[in-house]
Amino acid sequence: MNKVMSRTTNRATSPGPQPRPRHRPPTRHDTRRPAGAPPRIPPRRAAAPQTAPTTPPAPTAPEPARARPSAAPSAAPETALTPPRTAVRQPRPTDLFADRLLAVLSGQRPVHWMLRHTAGPAYDDLIRLAERSPLRTRGSRPRVHDIGYYVPRDGALEVFARIAAGERLRALAFRLELGQDLRWRCTAVETGPQQP
Repeated sequence: MNKVMSRTTNRATSPGPQPRPRHRPPTRHDTRRPAGAPPRIPPRRAAAPQTAPTTPPAPTAPEPARARPSAAPSAAPETALTPPRTAVRQPRPTDLFADRLLAVLSGQRPVHWMLRHTAGPAYDDLIRLAERSPLRTRGSRPRVHDIGYYVPRDGALEVFARIAAGERLRALAFRLELGQDLRWRCTAVETGPQQP
């Protein structure tokens, strides 16, 4: 399964649909995500709950007296209007590792920052690549433009990212594998050819 996810911001300058960029092929609308990650939906701001005017309850017959414990009265009933709690979404491993590798390969973070997030020869590859700083730019910071992935088998992802570095797009490819401790680790990393 191949997947391309755009990380560009949505421009709301015109009310109609925005045309697709010409440098990117059209994508499929596939709702499946790697490792059961939730779909990427921009967070919505919670609107203030609208409350209806309350009316006093209708009188009812008195209930027989019951023995009450001597504890303090409860603060608020459970039926009060409270906004539902939403779980904090965890970032997908593809996004997380693309940002981590970008930080190291652009010189924003030291290589040893990725030591516990790599396995096998990936750390040696990362040291070799970081010496050249292939994603370092003059001026603006590089950013992840698009991410795509392929699932060769369960517990493995082959990921590619397009890195916007100044006026140019550069390539970054890496492989993620799920360990026995259920943590994703980078097992291979490569960048596109170094341009003079």
